[in-house]
Amino acid sequence: MDQIANMIQMIKNANAREHEVVVVPFSKIKMAIAECLLRHKFISSVSKKMKKNFPVIEIGLIYTANGPKVQDVKRVSKSSRRMYTGVKGIRRVKHGQGIMVLTTPKGILTDSEARKELVGGEVLFTMW
Repeated sequence: MDQIANMIQMIKNANAREHEVVVVPFSKIKMAIAECLLRHKFISSVSKKMKKNFPVIEIGLIYTANGPKVQDVKRVSKSSRRMYTGVKGIRRVKHGQGIMVLTTPKGILTDSEARKELVGGEVLFTMW
C-alpha cells in the first residue's frame, strides 16, 4: 500500500465528511508532508501523539465559508510510475490556488519553495 496516498486520501475524505481532525499512522515523511501543508495553511494543526502505544499524527482541518480548504488531491508519482521534474518543469497548480508537493534534496518542499531554492525532484502530489 502507498502510505502517502493513504494519508492524502484520508485528509480529503475527512474534509468531505467535515471532521475536525484526522489521525494517520506516524512516519517521518508523513510528518514532513503535514508540516509542509501547515506552512501553506491547508491544515490548521499537526501534532505527534501516542494512541494504544503506537505513534500517530493528528491533523487539524480547515473549513471556509465555501466549504473545506482541501477541495481535491491528485497523486502524481506512484509506486508503478515515478515522476520527476527539474526546476524549469515546476508549474503552478490551479492558477496559484493549489500547491504541488515535491521531495527534493533539500527536503519536502512545495512548488513555490522549490522554485526559490532552484531545485527539482520527485512530484508527490498536487492539492487544491
